[in-house]
Amino acid sequence: MSDEAHAFVPGHITGFFTVDRGDDPVETGSRGGGLALSDGVAVTVSRGAETEVTLNDEKIEVEAVERVLDALRTTATVTAETPLPLGSGFGVSGGLALGTALAANAVFGHGLSYNELVTIAHGAEVQAGSGLGDVVAQARGGVPLRLEPGGPQFNYLDAIPARSRVEYVTLGELSTADVVGGDTDTLTTAGERALSTVVKEPTLSTFVQASRQFSREADLLTPAVKGVIDDVAEAGGDAAMAMLGETVFALGTGLSDAGYDADVCAIYPPGATIEVEG
Repeated sequence: MSDEAHAFVPGHITGFFTVDRGDDPVETGSRGGGLALSDGVAVTVSRGAETEVTLNDEKIEVEAVERVLDALRTTATVTAETPLPLGSGFGVSGGLALGTALAANAVFGHGLSYNELVTIAHGAEVQAGSGLGDVVAQARGGVPLRLEPGGPQFNYLDAIPARSRVEYVTLGELSTADVVGGDTDTLTTAGERALSTVVKEPTLSTFVQASRQFSREADLLTPAVKGVIDDVAEAGGDAAMAMLGETVFALGTGLSDAGYDADVCAIYPPGATIEVEG
């Protein structure tokens, strides 16, 4: 046990996905593909009589974090920092949930394994309605391809073996719960098609192209996002929409070349990590 522990969870951009409901939150999830980012969520957990969550020096309520701590039968002070915006397709809530699980396990000596903690965070995220596949992808790192849905006991992950600079521009927010809570048949069909395309040709270029096609076929592409993607294409680049948010991402210098003041990071291979202090 320790007085304090720190976790880092990479951000995660989903390019395409399905919605797969199971009988249990741990079986529920999504298939799809995404990018783990070096811009992520740094989470510190310390002992506290009551649960309190602070993100970038502001107190917030995050249902997935509360569910993680409830599952661990623990109250704690959770302090997090991230350069990424909430609700814009970067997996921030998943990062908070997974970071809390990893760090709380170290602080309170629960003795759980990595996969057990990922399972708790994934289930909490699903029950909170804030994500379906971010947690397992953030635990993996790199360019994960989720071939089967659910937590570690049920899913099957592969990956595109590549690294790249990543640029992104955020225009606004979209509600994950609103999108995945309605009729998702069209979305899931589009996600299956995109995943099949990338599995046949697992390259970053194919990933971006399949992501762009998915956003159109799933009817999620907003006019503002389409305008940015078109600008990148006119400048000779390749861009797509991050799920779920009004965010455009491009590999290399696609957004910069199109004249946008983009945030810059990189694909992050290691996945979520934990550091303990005495």
